[in-house]
Amino acid sequence: QVQLVESGGGLAQAGSSLRLSCVASGGFVYAHGLGWFRQSPGKEREYVAHINGLGTTPYYAESVKGRFTISRDNAKNTLYLQMTSLKVVDTAVYYCAASPDSSGSHDPLAYLYWGQGTQVTVSS
Repeated sequence: QVQLVESGGGLAQAGSSLRLSCVASGGFVYAHGLGWFRQSPGKEREYVAHINGLGTTPYYAESVKGRFTISRDNAKNTLYLQMTSLKVVDTAVYYCAASPDSSGSHDPLAYLYWGQGTQVTVSS
């Protein structure tokens, strides 16, 4: 059983930066691929990025590539999402998730554990 707790969300101006964190506990965290997803009101949960268990291979949605950076520190059991050049369309609740394998995926159905989410609001 993996528990995930996100933090770092808030209100930001367009063009600015935020860093989200997700602390994982329970089990061997490095054995799990970790991902970030987001959901806006009335929309389906959207893939943002994911990274493998060792933290060597990140993947990104096209909409955030070049602006967001996913990373993890397994010594601290923490997943990060550095968000730069924020846009109003980035406004959403951001969730971190852990997959049962070490790869992770762009598909939310591949994830077994989810955090409660942290709100990110970007104003123009």
